[in-house]
Amino acid sequence: MIATDEKNDIWTPDSWNTKQIWQMPEYDSPEELKARFDELKNYPPLVTSWEIEKLRKKIADAANGNGFVMQGGDCAESFDTCNSDNIVKLLKVLLQMSFILIHEMNTPVTRIGRIAGQYAKPRSSDYEKVGDDLIPSYRGDLFNSFEPTLDARRADPARLVEAYQKSAMTLNFIRSLTDGGGFANMHHPEYWELDFMKKNQYYAEYKQMVESIHHAIRFVETISPNKVHTLKNVDFYASHEALNLYYDSAQTRRVPHQSGYYNLSTHMPWIGNRTRQLDGAHVEYMRGIRNPIGIKVGPPYEVDEILKLIELLNPHQEEGRITLITRFGMNKVTEHLPNLIRAVNRAGFHVLWSCDPMHGNTYATETGVKTRAFNDILGDIKQTFEVHRSENTILGGVHLELTGGNVTECVGGANGLNEAGLGENYLSYCDPRLNYEQALEMAFLIAREWKISRSKDII
Repeated sequence: MIATDEKNDIWTPDSWNTKQIWQMPEYDSPEELKARFDELKNYPPLVTSWEIEKLRKKIADAANGNGFVMQGGDCAESFDTCNSDNIVKLLKVLLQMSFILIHEMNTPVTRIGRIAGQYAKPRSSDYEKVGDDLIPSYRGDLFNSFEPTLDARRADPARLVEAYQKSAMTLNFIRSLTDGGGFANMHHPEYWELDFMKKNQYYAEYKQMVESIHHAIRFVETISPNKVHTLKNVDFYASHEALNLYYDSAQTRRVPHQSGYYNLSTHMPWIGNRTRQLDGAHVEYMRGIRNPIGIKVGPPYEVDEILKLIELLNPHQEEGRITLITRFGMNKVTEHLPNLIRAVNRAGFHVLWSCDPMHGNTYATETGVKTRAFNDILGDIKQTFEVHRSENTILGGVHLELTGGNVTECVGGANGLNEAGLGENYLSYCDPRLNYEQALEMAFLIAREWKISRSKDII
């Protein structure tokens, strides 16, 4: 049966081609594009439908207050960073963050990486000026190269296949690390690098928390040796913004014993703030797939538009289908979020509420360096927790741009990185990311805000 919406409009994996396409440059060789697209269609899937359905169930649980979703990773992956060192570092910080959240929140945490496909980024302008030349903007390695030349910025269809290959290698390595290996056994003290926390006012509390995590796991291993295998295995899911629709639709297909179509290039694709037009190609594509879907919501937007979008993407109001990822910025949370929550509640929609505290808090220094302040990010999260508490709804997730490396891209945190230090190790091609220390500290503070919010609910 062909997937349809409530108006019986026929949907196919390539019906998006009939709609207006945003944030995708034109390929100058239709023949080359078709050849690479057809090649990608014939490759095996990167994920499975049963993994996707398992994630959908966990998202539904988190929306109902029985879990928390932690989504994080690179702003845009680079082909050059597809190596064991970068993958291990990112996986390490995501695992440690999740252990902190699980311990402090006493609730299951679902780990979703911005990884194995996050090779494309929307841009505010189609072109940028380099010297006296105007060249196409860099849109991520899935489209073109960061090198600022006209030839390098050409939208290259061969990158569709290379992105698939890099994603496959990344997922294969992640699965080998998290499935029964010693890497997921991250409770060993030598894996926790906490010296940087000594400058933080909560250091004693953090140190006690980590010691408690170690003690709890050792206790379980001692009294129940059969649980050791479980402790060394973790579920880990991949996500990316479904920006290059040729890439995503090529891996969209039916599977045995399930109805409808699945995007098998990732577990959870999301629609960005710049591509959620109701009559646009990205929404047309997303409405026909069975995956859980994220929707970024930030200015400019209209509440009615968001309600129509949710209805279009989830006409039968299935739980676990929609995650609303709000990205208002610290100074606009209280202005925008309450009205959106009330409208969604009045409509009776089932959604998971998640907070992206990164994109609404980006600014440029006087020297033109793009950055974000740790305290602004934390302030955004605090205000979002407070608004949800006041509206009797649940903030069930966070969405962070971070890396396991020691980059210097965001200011603040326990080590007190200032704007003068940004140039020491600024590696991002697009948006600034939290580094390992800042990400781990943020996890402690998110857990703290969760407990504060829950304690107020009890009172």
